[in-house]
Amino acid sequence: MNKKQKKMLARITACAIMLVVLQFLPVTGLLQLGLYLIAYLIIGYDILRKAIRGILNRQVFDENFLMSVATVGAFAQAIYTRSGDYLEGIAVMLFYQIGELFQSYAVGKSRTNISALMDIRPDYANIEIDGTLKQVNPDEVAIGSIIVVQPGEKVPLDGIVVNGTSSLNTSALTGESMPRDVKEGDKIISGCINMTGVLKIQTTKEFGESTVSKILDLVENASSRKSKSEDFISRFAKIYTPVVCYSALALAVLPPVIRMAFLGLPAEWGVWAYRALTFLVVSCPCALVISIPLSFFAGIGGASKEGILVKGSNYLEALSQARYVVFDKTGTLTQGVFEVSGVHHNTLDDALLLEYAALAECASSHPISKSLQKAYGKEIDRNRITDIEEISGHGIVARVDGKMIAAGNSKLMKKLGISYQDCHSVGTIIHMAIDGEYAGHIVISDVVKPHSKEAIAALKKAGVKKTIMLTGDADQVAKQVATELGVDEVHSELLPGDKVSEVEKLLSLKKRNEKLAFVGDGINDAPVLTRADIGIAMGAMGSDAAIEAADVVLMDDNPLQIAKAIKISRKCIGIVKQNITFALVVKFACLFLSAIGIANMWFAIFADVGVMVIAVLNAIRALRVHKL
Repeated sequence: MNKKQKKMLARITACAIMLVVLQFLPVTGLLQLGLYLIAYLIIGYDILRKAIRGILNRQVFDENFLMSVATVGAFAQAIYTRSGDYLEGIAVMLFYQIGELFQSYAVGKSRTNISALMDIRPDYANIEIDGTLKQVNPDEVAIGSIIVVQPGEKVPLDGIVVNGTSSLNTSALTGESMPRDVKEGDKIISGCINMTGVLKIQTTKEFGESTVSKILDLVENASSRKSKSEDFISRFAKIYTPVVCYSALALAVLPPVIRMAFLGLPAEWGVWAYRALTFLVVSCPCALVISIPLSFFAGIGGASKEGILVKGSNYLEALSQARYVVFDKTGTLTQGVFEVSGVHHNTLDDALLLEYAALAECASSHPISKSLQKAYGKEIDRNRITDIEEISGHGIVARVDGKMIAAGNSKLMKKLGISYQDCHSVGTIIHMAIDGEYAGHIVISDVVKPHSKEAIAALKKAGVKKTIMLTGDADQVAKQVATELGVDEVHSELLPGDKVSEVEKLLSLKKRNEKLAFVGDGINDAPVLTRADIGIAMGAMGSDAAIEAADVVLMDDNPLQIAKAIKISRKCIGIVKQNITFALVVKFACLFLSAIGIANMWFAIFADVGVMVIAVLNAIRALRVHKL
């Protein structure tokens, strides 16, 4: 509980004690009025001050004005009727302040939870000077500087490890508890916590451009992008508040005038004034004005602690309507890492054929060459290789251990006049020949992510009507991956511009209340991420393009997070709809009951404070998303 909340609790306690004592004190007249006024001012002076300030600023109609008019009116009525019943007016203000304290505590609690879970802002960076570490502000560290991160410290800036090995806790970024191992040469992003070894890191970005800064800015500014529900409540409150104020005035004046002028009955000004004051207390729209933004705030916060960053409540609302999910293939459903998946028709031992292929390809930096070297698994001895010749679009010819090795596609084999065996496996085929004789072929494939198939099934279970995959890969490769994963529709051999065209076609076919989400890696898919109703960048740790282009950023490579993001959004929107329905039904019912004289001031207190407390409690449920 913060200082302001403690002060409010003290005021509530003092007022409550004073009211209890006054019930037993044998005082009447002006002394009784004075004591009750002191109790009223203790609990309500801030509300009165805000109401006066609103009147002076020509922003009259808000909950402070409603509470002030209702409670001052209750006092005035008690003075006019000389009943001495000042308790109701103070009780209205007391319970209103209790509700405000509860709401303040609930919002503060949710903010604290989110801040703790997103506590990734570094306090300092260590720079080594003359063998000693000096702590400096991360803002002061220039690009290219060497910083030292010790065990237990946060990584303050993005960079590359130049010395040391360690494990990193990335849970604040990804929501995953599994540590990530790093070694010399690995890229590292700010916001992680170093767990084991000492790391020396050469910075690649200034603090303002680092991943941690971008993420914090994204989360902190998410509330600036309002959803349709929030816009509706804002517009509703601007119209609703003046309407109920004028309605209360009409309720206080018109019935007595009609009774007196047309029916010949007593006016009963006091009765109708009391009903009007009760009407005002009931009408306060606190439950809607507070609980709806709080629901979205909690939903965005709950998503962020799971490693799902939503840029605004408007995107969270749109995500709940996602019925079509379009995927890029490479890096999204597959790992984007090529691996040797088979060795076929070989005349040599598998390991020896891979060894010759890796040695022949050692001078190339192409991903295919990298995958061959990884499969070989040993250090390359370049002294064994001579006469390397790369034939563009065909492959490589080189002399290894005195033998002429040819490694490439079928066009290379045809060029060299070597008969080869076709391969029916899906992937990139590296044909091998040794001294002019065919020696077999190696199949290299992009590896499907472990949870991709499960993710597609989870999306369908979550109510997604169709999943579509767009890729630049060959048709055979694309169809095999789509079949393996259970994707409904696939479009292959596409250029980046073709992907935009395909998304345009899908957008034209969907219904008005349905949304299309595109999931990509955020780097080469920026145009499509921007064009879709919702752009989701996946596996975006450290990717500037992803954070800039997408509406939703998933901080790890797990495609299951997409279905989770949709479930979180639907839970949040469900809570918003519950609060809107509950608040409006109770409010209008109580307004009717107060107008006809059934509901008294105590009933009005429940309608205002009770509904607000229930709505706020319901809104906080949006934080609990871990088990979705």
